[in-house]
Amino acid sequence: MITTIGLEIHVQLATRSKMFCGCSTAFGDEPNTHICPVCLGLPGALPVLNATAVQLAIGIAMALGCQLHEVSEFSRKNYFYPDLPKSYQITQYDRPIATGGSLPIATAGGTRAIRLTRAHIEEDAGKSMHAADITLGGETLVDFNRCGVPLIEIVTEPDMQSGDEAYEFLRSLRRLVRWLGVSSGDMEKGAMRCDVNVSVSPDPSRHGTKVEIKNLNSFRSVKRAIDYEEQRQAQCLADGTPIPMETRHFDEALGTTAPMRSKEASNDYRYFPEPDLPLLMLGAAELASVREHLPELPWEMQARFESEFGLTPYDAALLTEERSTAEFFQRTVVISNNPRKIATYMETEVAKLLNERGKTLSETMLTPEALAGLLTMVESGIISNTASKDVLPLLVDTGVTPDEAVRKLGLEQVSDTSAIEELARQVIIENAAQAEQFRSGKEAVLGFLVGQLMKKSKGKANPKLAGELLRKLLG
Repeated sequence: MITTIGLEIHVQLATRSKMFCGCSTAFGDEPNTHICPVCLGLPGALPVLNATAVQLAIGIAMALGCQLHEVSEFSRKNYFYPDLPKSYQITQYDRPIATGGSLPIATAGGTRAIRLTRAHIEEDAGKSMHAADITLGGETLVDFNRCGVPLIEIVTEPDMQSGDEAYEFLRSLRRLVRWLGVSSGDMEKGAMRCDVNVSVSPDPSRHGTKVEIKNLNSFRSVKRAIDYEEQRQAQCLADGTPIPMETRHFDEALGTTAPMRSKEASNDYRYFPEPDLPLLMLGAAELASVREHLPELPWEMQARFESEFGLTPYDAALLTEERSTAEFFQRTVVISNNPRKIATYMETEVAKLLNERGKTLSETMLTPEALAGLLTMVESGIISNTASKDVLPLLVDTGVTPDEAVRKLGLEQVSDTSAIEELARQVIIENAAQAEQFRSGKEAVLGFLVGQLMKKSKGKANPKLAGELLRKLLG
């Protein structure tokens, strides 16, 4: 059986105001507080295009390698839902702003480009809250705050073949939109939503019947829905059961899909050009300005980190997951040219502390200068690597210099030979069995003895000197 998967992803653009009016796009405020005659579709209200939303959409399309069209057109897509007050959505249909392009994803067989069909601009609908979401039995409430929020819809070719590949595509796209600063990509806040098209066929030369799964709001849900639908369709084909072209709903609790309605065709939406908006014309100067400010893309920087700094693909991918992290790493390398050491420390100690704080790197007071200084102190033997773990929280939370933090904590490393030698003698006496094991040829026991000495010194002893003195006394 051959599985074919295509995605339709809606990404909310990070503008302060809505697509066609001046209402705020702020998330989480009281329902129906960011509304006006335009986003409610009241008679006589006219839309005005948000120029910032267009610029952000151009940036995404350029980063994805799409062909941008100098002339595009808005249309009315007619359908009747409670959360769509105009009973139509302003979108782009047969003349979108961009077509083509691709996005690279990592697969088990290596990096592969997933082709894109198109990217177009549109407005979001409101949000319906059903009885399952509220305590009012049987009622549905509608919040129009989201209605009119700018979106870019990205439609892929049916190039994916598993839930894992769809998961990786979404992860890669979210990394890109966050990297460019055009969207938060937060699926839990509705800033990125996904519809999935799945078909299963016994014939590799043709696709099976396409089934759509609507409004999946997490990467995990996308993968689970695809995995289930793949099995369901394969079983239908094995049993000889017809597979209708339909739209299905994914049940999070059960992990299953169920029919919602028959799949609409484009003529069901009765598209026609939006009479209240002119054609969207992109000038050469505008496109050049967006292109000039386009940063190095995450997968480009990842490849450069591997070639320029000798990082592993895994390390380079971790460091380029967020643009702020990648830029922090680069600035630290300029100060202290030890990229592998910096990468390892950022991925372990710094990442662990950020996870405990529930913060991103940019939300702390840690600077590249401070991290470089801390690692230099470890390399020069002023403090031990263990002691650096006590210093790091002060750098992250207060912004003090490494020197100030070390003095405040009293963690200067002891390199006094006589003082460490006295501790070494105590360790040998207290661990006589392990000392004899070392003398009999068990070299690995030395690490244990060094650890005991470091405990006695409260992490202040120079571990290299401690090892040398222990070896000398045991010899």
